[in-house]
Amino acid sequence: MTAASLDLPPAPEPLPHPVVDNHCHLDIGRGPAGAVPWDVREAIDAAAAVGVRRIVQIGCDLRRAAFALEMARTHPEVVAGVALHPNEAPRLAEAGGLDAAIETIAQLAAAHPRVRAVGETGLDHYRTGPEGRAAQVASFAAHIDLAKRLDKTLVIHDRDSHQEVLDVLDAEGVPDRWVMHCFSGDADFARACLDRGAYLSFAGTVTFKNAAPLRNALVVTPQDRVLVETDAPYLTPHPYRGRTNASYLVPMTVRTMAEVRGDDLGDLCAAIDANSEQAFGGSW
Repeated sequence: MTAASLDLPPAPEPLPHPVVDNHCHLDIGRGPAGAVPWDVREAIDAAAAVGVRRIVQIGCDLRRAAFALEMARTHPEVVAGVALHPNEAPRLAEAGGLDAAIETIAQLAAAHPRVRAVGETGLDHYRTGPEGRAAQVASFAAHIDLAKRLDKTLVIHDRDSHQEVLDVLDAEGVPDRWVMHCFSGDADFARACLDRGAYLSFAGTVTFKNAAPLRNALVVTPQDRVLVETDAPYLTPHPYRGRTNASYLVPMTVRTMAEVRGDDLGDLCAAIDANSEQAFGGSW
């Protein structure tokens, strides 16, 4: 599918130093073309042209996790994360298939060294009501254990569940490397995560006009703990909010981050690049 048919915004100015899009869904489509995603090779090349030379592809159900593994195997720019999204857990539990699905994720996570992460897992109190939350906690705890056993990075989805996420992490113990994907809290929550060793990943939401608490969180995050992501095809940065997102738009978010933090753009890019390697277990 072409860029025009997917309603993709124009390419931004390239960054002065390469960075990593540390959370992307290359297999999910959006826009007038419906569920058809942008061609993977075109998406990777467009990102590289503006300085986004590496991507972490996230698969958060069994089919998409298998896709993430295949992308990591076949594209040198990509490493993978595999997990069951927290909103998958209640559906699988109701059908009696949660334990088997977690075992399949464990097999995929161990299948290739370029699967660097277990995620996105976590809690979501926005789309799942109280009746499904026990299944989410059980799935989250199992994924934490898996990340620790396999020495993988834990990637956490947290929507409207800040304290509950911390409660599970405190009960289970954090792995050596863990990332708060699409960080959505304020400065106090940022400090609570950082105190537990987290990397905080900021998406296009940090550019939104109503995101002052999120920008405050960005300011208090040490430069060696900052990551950037798209969560593409979602969360397209301002002024293209609502259109299809892709890794090549990361420079828009990074420039806002540098401005908010008062950082030199090149220095912040270099830090993000190095942090991504630290967060995901080395270079690729």
